[in-house]
This record gives sequence, C-alpha cells and structure tokens, in this order.
Amino acid sequence: MISKNLNKALNEQVNFEFQSSYDYIAMEVYFKEKNLDGFANYFHVQALEERIHAYMIMDYIARTGGRIELSAISKPNMKFENNVAVLKSALEHEEAVTRSIYKLMDMAIDENNHSARNFLNQFIAEQDEEEEQARDLLEKMKMIGDEPSGIFLIDAQLKQRTLPQEGSQQ
Repeated sequence: MISKNLNKALNEQVNFEFQSSYDYIAMEVYFKEKNLDGFANYFHVQALEERIHAYMIMDYIARTGGRIELSAISKPNMKFENNVAVLKSALEHEEAVTRSIYKLMDMAIDENNHSARNFLNQFIAEQDEEEEQARDLLEKMKMIGDEPSGIFLIDAQLKQRTLPQEGSQQ
C-alpha cells in the first residue's frame, strides 16, 4: 500500500508524463514541417516513451492499492526559434523530468517504501540515458549550426531510432 502523499505525487507524475508526451509531439510537428523526418522520428519515439511511462506509473499505483487520478494537460509550445531552440527545450525538459523523479525517490526514501524505491530505480537509470542523449544531440546541432549536410547526416541517423524493447538499452 502506498501513502496518500506518495499516491498524490505519483498521480502528478502521471500527468507530467502525459504532458511530456504532448510537448514532444509539438517538437515532432516542428521537424515534420521542416521535412526533417529523422528528427521528427526522434521526438515521436520520445512521445511514445513518455506515454508508456505514464501507464507504467498508473499500473504501479493500481498494484499498490492507490487511486489513479488524471488531470488536464496544457497546450504545448508550438513555436520554436530554430532547431537548436527545440533541442535545448528538450534537454531542459529531460532535466525537469529527472528532478521530478528524484523528488519521488526522496519521498519513497523518507517513507521507507522499498517497493516504490525499487520501482523508481528504473526511471532514474533511464533519465541518465535520456539526458545524455538530449545533451549529445543539442551539442552536435550547436556544432553544425545551419550546415545542411550536417543536419541531413544527423537526420538520417535519427530515422533509425525505434522504441526500445523492455529491458534493453536505447
């Protein structure tokens, strides 16, 4: 059984994950409109992963006797200055997700909830990878600037990205 406080915080995380998915869809649309299908694919996969995370958390809440409560999400930002601005926003968002997961872990530790700690560990490990990927992509884009050949090279690489299978590396 989870506490009312942890239940509430996990429900807030569910909402954050759905909001994240929506935000990444907006980034996907930005790149689709620029005919950069690889970048669009990258953010499509990001959006799918966030929805999966929301469902994982809802499942955990249900399995531990909590109550699932959904709330509204906001319209995402649909205007970006340039490619670098989108990738910077994505990195900042991943950093915010990490902080949010850490707060959940701190709460689980304070409550001595070993089950929640075990559950949240997978998200902490994944956030390390997500931040690294986002930072790497942003730094590469900063290096190449508006150079079309560099953008197209990264775009071609990002077209290959797929939703990782459970338990595998990205």
